Amino acid sequence: MVVPEEAAIVKRIFQNFLDGKSRLETERELNGEGITTKAGCKWCDSNIKVVLSNITYTGNLLLQKEYIEDPITKKRRKNKGELPQYFVENTHEAIIDMETFQYVQDEMARRRKLGALANKSLNTCCFTGKIKCPYCGFSYMHHIRKRKNGTENYWKCGTTKKKDGRCPVRGGIRDDKLRMACADALGLDEFDETAFLAQVEHIEVPKRYQIEIHLKDGRVIPKDCTPTGHQDCWTQEYRDKVSEQRRKNGTNPKGASCFTAKIKCAECGNNYRRQTRKRSTGEKYYLFACATTKECSNNCIHEDVLKGLAAEALGLSAFDDAAFTDLVDHVDIAPGGHITFFLKNGTCKAMTYSTKRRMPKWTEERRKKQGDAISASFTEERRQRMSETMKKVRRERYWHSTGKSKRSQQP
Repeated sequence: MVVPEEAAIVKRIFQNFLDGKSRLETERELNGEGITTKAGCKWCDSNIKVVLSNITYTGNLLLQKEYIEDPITKKRRKNKGELPQYFVENTHEAIIDMETFQYVQDEMARRRKLGALANKSLNTCCFTGKIKCPYCGFSYMHHIRKRKNGTENYWKCGTTKKKDGRCPVRGGIRDDKLRMACADALGLDEFDETAFLAQVEHIEVPKRYQIEIHLKDGRVIPKDCTPTGHQDCWTQEYRDKVSEQRRKNGTNPKGASCFTAKIKCAECGNNYRRQTRKRSTGEKYYLFACATTKECSNNCIHEDVLKGLAAEALGLSAFDDAAFTDLVDHVDIAPGGHITFFLKNGTCKAMTYSTKRRMPKWTEERRKKQGDAISASFTEERRQRMSETMKKVRRERYWHSTGKSKRSQQP
């Protein structure tokens, strides 16, 4: 017997599907209005799927849709051809006509085949669900990478999204390279989505940056999608720009300073490089040394000494990075502590310097240790020996500093 209130809900679910709404939209709509299932529960996707695929609403019965697998456990299984089924027509009043029901089944099959493309809530494109991994069977998913000059679109196996997911094919395929490869395979000057969907069945990725385009006519076209972004942007103009920057700032722009590529060795002509050292106290300090320290005998210079000399050469009370960059062309360092500042106005300033070895300050612990060592060295035997020596010196009045005795100096 048909219950009008329940029949209205069934008709509404079918009508929503015919109107193009997804099962998720229908689920949210019914739950939002407080409408529950027959058991009083909230609607979910599986409930709506059961309603849409239940042939009983057409007034007919399909017998033996399920069967008991084990008579002891009473476990039931869906009959997928293991046992015969029986279709009985016009057994009760219909809620949905047979034509509508069959149309819904065909539409569900079509959407199932389309996969993610059938879900209008997703941001899909012509490649969605088309790129397959031949090893794990997952579809490739769209990813976006952020770059300094914008974003980069690429496709990667969906296995990598899973926890501990591993795929034999590493890396991803750039979207622009994929479009170029497909256009070339289809004989097009530019990529066309309509032509792609009409001719391409799917795409497989057997190796990294290698794809196989399977056409609907049975042909398989292999293509290479190796990224060449760096080579493409490396134009002659860009080469000249980078070369000029490297000549001015060296090859390490992140660690560059105002001294980078400006301190030259007068003996071998190579640049001085900044080095980091650490004292015994843990304090860091910096010095500049010739890049060919093994072959070149030129001496190094501490950064604080170099800054002081640069400030003196430029007539500044304190060193200034911007002033040094604007005024100094380069600096030559010669053996023996000779340094020459060559200014951009054509003048030069020659100076000399010496680097004193900086010894660490004595700690109280070291002072005590040294004092104890000296005290321990003055044994009674040593004290007695020193006392006898001094008595002899006073008695003979002989001093090593002059090599003469006081007695020989008396008249």
